Amino acid sequence: MWWGLLCALAAACAYGVASVLQAIAARSTTGGEDGVDPRLLVRVLGQWRFVLGLGFDVLGFAAQLAALHVLPLFVVQAALAASLAVTAVAARFLGARLGRREWAAVAVVCAGLALLGASAESEGSSSVGTAFHLVLAGAVVVLGVAGMLAGKASRRFRTPALGLVAGLSFGVVAISGRIIPSLAPLDLLTDPAVYTVAVAGAMAMLFYATALQRGSVTTSTAMMVIGETVFPSLVGVLALGDRTRPGFAFVALAGFALAIAAALALARFGEPAPIEPAPPETTSA
Repeated sequence: MWWGLLCALAAACAYGVASVLQAIAARSTTGGEDGVDPRLLVRVLGQWRFVLGLGFDVLGFAAQLAALHVLPLFVVQAALAASLAVTAVAARFLGARLGRREWAAVAVVCAGLALLGASAESEGSSSVGTAFHLVLAGAVVVLGVAGMLAGKASRRFRTPALGLVAGLSFGVVAISGRIIPSLAPLDLLTDPAVYTVAVAGAMAMLFYATALQRGSVTTSTAMMVIGETVFPSLVGVLALGDRTRPGFAFVALAGFALAIAAALALARFGEPAPIEPAPPETTSA
């Protein structure tokens, strides 16, 4: 089970690096001022940072998939929210200054994950029926429509709505990854969950890139974290049989709440701000 947690943390590190590269690419890419433009993904694919970020995404998803086969969704998704802590620490080495609040949030993320790791019951891949696959496919369609409508909303609602839809789409990716029973190449080609992963993942990147390009990084990232953690965690508990070790339900709930709350406190690191040089020191005569 602990190797599953290590895989989840490895996925968080990979996603953290990927989000930095892709956010920089999105912010430096021109696009229309209104609505969601699917051509944005085509334009950012011309930037090496975005392509390199996709490479880290692939590595992160492979590690996430391995974790999802041995850990409950609420543990894996909370661990992925720790990618913001990874980004924050990385920003420190790039010259950004972290205050006591940020360092405390990084520590709380680690504490929350430790509680989740201690409380989690080992899980196996769940077998679901055709109806569950159809519901997931329907959710992708609904989220696609919601994202396009969110792109046309007023500036006040557009950024949080796009961030939330992106997070929910990432949540569908996690749920679909959880129900993939076999990683054999031939089985993957015939599993509808694999195609749900591909479509929902592309949507999530498009909506999140649009939110970052046109709105607040903090708001976009905070709403994305909420969408990609709370929604799949509830589905895991209610529909896929996720559970904690006997007597550890409160510990798991506390760990989940701490990890997510601390990740939200680090939401401004969803994209690193340009590092401004420190002002020169003045010396008195």
